[in-house]
Amino acid sequence: MKNRFVTKSTLSVCYLLVIALMLAACSTNNGPNAKPEAEEGGSGAAKTKIAYWTMDRHDMDYMQQQVDTYNATNTDNIEVEMKVMADNYNQAVEVAFASNQAPDIFKSGDFQTYVNKGYFAPLDTLLSKEFLAKFDGLLVENIYAMDGHVYTLPNTGQFWRLLYNVDLLEKAGYTEPPKTLDEMVEYAKKITEVGKSEGIYGFASNFKNGSGFTRPAYASGSLGSDTSHEGFNYQTGEFDFGMFRDIAEALHQIKKDGSMIPGAESLDIDPLRAQFAQGKIGMYVNHSSEPAVYTSQFPTDIRWASTIVPTKDGQINGVTWVNAAGYLGISAKSDKQEAAVKFLEFLYSTELRSEYQEKGLGISVLPFVNEAAGKPELPGIDGFLPTKYDGIYPATPLSITETKLEGKKMSDVFIEYILTDNQELDAAISDLNVRYGKALAAARAEGLTNIKADPAFSAKSLQGSLGE
Repeated sequence: MKNRFVTKSTLSVCYLLVIALMLAACSTNNGPNAKPEAEEGGSGAAKTKIAYWTMDRHDMDYMQQQVDTYNATNTDNIEVEMKVMADNYNQAVEVAFASNQAPDIFKSGDFQTYVNKGYFAPLDTLLSKEFLAKFDGLLVENIYAMDGHVYTLPNTGQFWRLLYNVDLLEKAGYTEPPKTLDEMVEYAKKITEVGKSEGIYGFASNFKNGSGFTRPAYASGSLGSDTSHEGFNYQTGEFDFGMFRDIAEALHQIKKDGSMIPGAESLDIDPLRAQFAQGKIGMYVNHSSEPAVYTSQFPTDIRWASTIVPTKDGQINGVTWVNAAGYLGISAKSDKQEAAVKFLEFLYSTELRSEYQEKGLGISVLPFVNEAAGKPELPGIDGFLPTKYDGIYPATPLSITETKLEGKKMSDVFIEYILTDNQELDAAISDLNVRYGKALAAARAEGLTNIKADPAFSAKSLQGSLGE
């Protein structure tokens, strides 16, 4: 009798084989290593065809228009084929490189892995000094650069804010959003008191997964700290989750007061958005994709706005973390790097990037774009535009450390504290610091991370790097 069960490893192999076959089927005469083809019906001039891969769906139509424009107008006889591969993107890249069918220019899905495996060519050897000068001060180590070389460039980022229902705040007697965590707790309580009979609550977060904690924590905690992000103290080179004590206590108090929307422990982000759009939530923390959400996915007539996430005392010692992973890199295996460079420069033209922002497709982290761009068309996006208190932090070893961690992740520990009375916070933080310290030491011993202590680091020095 045949075994009816298939192992995960078997499925993975089958999946990768399917991708390989798909790539082979699509690669006839247009792969990155293919010979240039003669232009059909033309003078016989050879086209240099390059493959461009991205996982972004939200801007697919706009970017295809830009590719079409480039193909029709460039004077270098370059033809670009764009492929959007949103699902299993990293696996597709792995298979493409393994089968010698890698794209010439592609979106960074896993920066450190791609660099370590030799997928990215160093851009500082391909791009002019004048072009790279546009990114001065932004090429953060282990985000865009490694070991003295630049591999990807900044583009857009997710900017984190406290979203709030203006009408609900006014009904509760407030004319401006909270600036301190104590005020946020107070506002949530008053909004709930005024609106509970109508199913309205002062605060919500999507605690179904870890981001229900990390979204508010990374914003508030990093704003309040001059030394740390993601629980990692850059100056000491070790984890200290005490930076999240204040935001955890505030969220715990909101839950204890009955000001947190019921069922928050099983709430995902889209159901939360739906409730906010219906006017049932006073405040929550999320990033700059929300204006598009409330224009198309959950259209709403409520008056809402956004503001800098509150800190313990209203003081800002660091910057709000901007999630701005690398945009595009050029394949180290491509024999068409010169053509890929020309297309990359086109994608970073001030005109294209400004229009991209004005259409609400993404907020740029590039000062030269923000200086040139007009007001975005998307309602509500104004509150997410870069301020002096937004910045790009150096990479932390958090994700690598958690691969070696024994016991619960920090997000799970903090969520348990927020939603229950089962833990004493200081003891929980102490335990996290010990366990993450051991895991980080193991990761370093195996050479999985090269991030070390930087005693000179100051998050305050990041203020003003993206905006005023």
